[in-house]
Amino acid sequence: MREVLTPPARQIDFLDWYRRNRERSAFLFDLVAPEAYFSRPIPLRHPIVFYEGHLPAFSFITLARNSIGMPSVDAKLEALFQRGIDPADERAAAAQSISAWPTRDEIRAFGRACDDAVIACLRDAQGAERSSRAVQAAYTILEHEQMHHETLLYIFHRVPLERKKKPSNGAAPGDGPLPPHDREQIEAGTATLGAKRDAIPFGWDNEFEEMRVDVPAFTIDAHSVTNDDYLQFVNAGGPPPPFWTRRDGDWHVLGMFEEVPLRHSWPVYVTQDQAVAYAAWKGMRLPTEAEYHRAAYGQPGGGERPQPWGDQVVSDNRGNVDFRLWDPEPAGSHPAGASAWGVHDLVGNGWEWTSSPFRPLTGFEPMATYPQYSADFFDEQHFVVKGASPVTARELIRRSVRNWYRPNYPYIYAKFRCVS
Repeated sequence: MREVLTPPARQIDFLDWYRRNRERSAFLFDLVAPEAYFSRPIPLRHPIVFYEGHLPAFSFITLARNSIGMPSVDAKLEALFQRGIDPADERAAAAQSISAWPTRDEIRAFGRACDDAVIACLRDAQGAERSSRAVQAAYTILEHEQMHHETLLYIFHRVPLERKKKPSNGAAPGDGPLPPHDREQIEAGTATLGAKRDAIPFGWDNEFEEMRVDVPAFTIDAHSVTNDDYLQFVNAGGPPPPFWTRRDGDWHVLGMFEEVPLRHSWPVYVTQDQAVAYAAWKGMRLPTEAEYHRAAYGQPGGGERPQPWGDQVVSDNRGNVDFRLWDPEPAGSHPAGASAWGVHDLVGNGWEWTSSPFRPLTGFEPMATYPQYSADFFDEQHFVVKGASPVTARELIRRSVRNWYRPNYPYIYAKFRCVS
């Protein structure tokens, strides 16, 4: 069993972290066959080719060019690969299409030049003061690349199976016993959202400043809603989830590298719209962001934990995270990761939809190294998801992390549970 923990700032080896990121990026791009490289598996995102240029370009622009002041490597390619898209619909996405892309050899040569500059800057940032712009930029690029590993994978999920290489751990987990339909009573108390700026080595701007919220008592599903639960909703006329496919009258689920008969015990991955509809069908609703925090990190009698299971480090027996698998496991597979209230899988096996629009916390300030990171999405059209998926990197698993998506976005690894 692995025991992993993000160490304090003074112990983090930026160069090692960056090289591990780049190695994982190369591994992921090699999973896709060359004939799919210029394809656009998700119409709402750029083609795959964009991301192989975007990752080194963003790192170079954010750290080397904008924070350290190095001259451009290739101004044209930097502009082309600087930022992705988040259009509201396919028509808006089509308007942002690019007609011609560089060759893969050109992109890789550009990436190597960016890497050389970034590595030189990371050496300088390693010994800098924690509050310096260079250190914030270093953390920004390191976590940004890890976030994009997950983005890449939900894009690759839509690449035809015959155009992907299946790794040794690529088999979809099997089915398992259905978890009990227990519900846990969460007593009234306080939930802490976000973090204090001086309490963690790094956080994105939407994680600050710490905000305490009074939460009335509520009940919540002890386990994620499963494919089996949701199948009853579909049989009653509800919309099928985006990862399901009908074959000869039977439902199958699309894994990363294979399509398998419906895994009844897996958590169901759905849009927020579908989660809201299911919850209403059951006479319930989705939790708010504060209720999620209360169920995940609160404790009976008062106090809060750094993680649902306590202050121990992230490990394989506490959740399905950090690329150990590519698909979900049966709900409830990690009892050691349950919260103090007995609520399972709040971190791992899929992000958790909430009913809370993505909004700034009290004291929000755009970050100097990436000022548009959050502010562009405070539009009441994106909703908070919490927790982690099977392909969320361990460094991103901290209590204050907030992720967000549009409510009808059908591609992400997001599950849910109901409250009342």
